[in-house]
Amino acid sequence: MADETKNETVSDLADLKDIAADAPSADEAQAETPSAPLREQELDAQGRAYATGRRKDAVARVWLKPGTGKVTVNGKDQEIYFARPTLRLVINQPFAISDREGQYDVVATVKGGGLSGQAGAVKHGISQALTKYEPALRSTVKAAGFLTRDSRVVERKKYGRAKARRSFQFSKR
Repeated sequence: MADETKNETVSDLADLKDIAADAPSADEAQAETPSAPLREQELDAQGRAYATGRRKDAVARVWLKPGTGKVTVNGKDQEIYFARPTLRLVINQPFAISDREGQYDVVATVKGGGLSGQAGAVKHGISQALTKYEPALRSTVKAAGFLTRDSRVVERKKYGRAKARRSFQFSKR
């Protein structure tokens, strides 16, 4: 008998209006659901966040943990490994955009490519690891475009060409 009252049949629009009045509105349904973060913190046994960053041919493995802001790349300090200030600026962009400068230590190993590609790979890895350590920062870092892997790579050389697009010099005679 109780099942029959729950399964009401609608014969015309007036019945539908009565049923809709009993149902909670969309605003009430949103108010009931708690606003929890969509992602949760991903840490390893030592309390570090791990991520992989890629740029051109370079691949960086990055571990992020709370600390004093020391960045170590392939066992060397960032000032020694990335001598150019622009490369160090690239690496520190994720911390600057999220107001976390000097709060995390970074240990990175990077292989392949040149220094510019390696700096981009470390930046990508730091951004990924930062969002794993603090999921609330994901929207800030994503809006800056740091979570997207820059897929531009060097174009390959084609046969019958001097370089990727450059033709051989034309000689009329």
